[in-house]
Amino acid sequence: MKNLTLAALAAHIGAQFDSFDDDKIINGIKGLHDATTSQISFYTNRAYRKALKQTQAAAVILAPRDQADCPVAALIMDNPYLGYAKAAALFQEIQPFQAFIHPSAIIDPSAKISPNARIDANVVIDRNTQIDDFVHISAGCVIGKDIYIGEKTLIYPNVTLYDGVNIGKNVIIHAGAVIGADGFGLAHSSEGWVKIPQLGSVEIGDDVEIGANTTIDRGALGNTVIGNGVKLDNQIQIAHNVHIGDHTAIAACVGIAGSTKIGARCMIGGSVGIAGHIEVVDNVQITGGTIVMQSILEAGMYSSGVPLQNNKDWHKNFLRFKDLNDMMRRLRRLEKQ
Repeated sequence: MKNLTLAALAAHIGAQFDSFDDDKIINGIKGLHDATTSQISFYTNRAYRKALKQTQAAAVILAPRDQADCPVAALIMDNPYLGYAKAAALFQEIQPFQAFIHPSAIIDPSAKISPNARIDANVVIDRNTQIDDFVHISAGCVIGKDIYIGEKTLIYPNVTLYDGVNIGKNVIIHAGAVIGADGFGLAHSSEGWVKIPQLGSVEIGDDVEIGANTTIDRGALGNTVIGNGVKLDNQIQIAHNVHIGDHTAIAACVGIAGSTKIGARCMIGGSVGIAGHIEVVDNVQITGGTIVMQSILEAGMYSSGVPLQNNKDWHKNFLRFKDLNDMMRRLRRLEKQ
């Protein structure tokens, strides 16, 4: 665990430092309730104002507008959440990388594994796959054939990469993710459903993070593409031939149907559903629970859905909703009169 002075920590995260105790030693970071006099905390949500006023932390990272409510030293930033991210990285315990191939790993002789890679227990690597320097593949992963994995990529346990997938450098793939499974391609016939072969693959850019149990389907003809710097939360479904632009972030339980194009620097909240064959342009924010059924061609924030209410009121409003079309026609008749 690192020990830093408050002054050094403030300099590292780029905060203005409001304290007379520059040499105070800090050994960790905790929430407002839990932080001790040797730890720092952060404050971004005014719902926690009471906790801020009662904190025992040595210092708190916060915005200028909140400094007056802070009873301890303040680390003042316009973006305190970014400051928190930088500070937390200082106290993260990171094990030094050690190149290693566990004897239980099954590796096809044609695979090209860097001598600087780490392959843990019970990993399976199929033919003609290439793994670059400082890649860490954790226990139980299945890596198909003709795959490329770029340098410094970390793959957590029990990830499955289907044949032909390309992974960039500095990628993090969390446990249970499946990349390159068949897209949901079916043609109907008089005898039932006929499976459409999925002949494309998946391309993952650099600096991408993919959450636990997230699935990214391979393309039907072309590839499914995840751009550089994309951040995907847990349990997201990305269908075949979807394109996601650079630095877009998507929260948990989102479903994106096939052949949809999501622009760069978008922010998509949890449990959003996005229909297939549409486009979302750059710099769009979609709030949680929204259903997107048509293209979004202008940057901005978009929402749908009905806010929570008690069941009696919801039922009355739902019944009225069915009458809206008739009410509109009557209103138009009155306006004409």
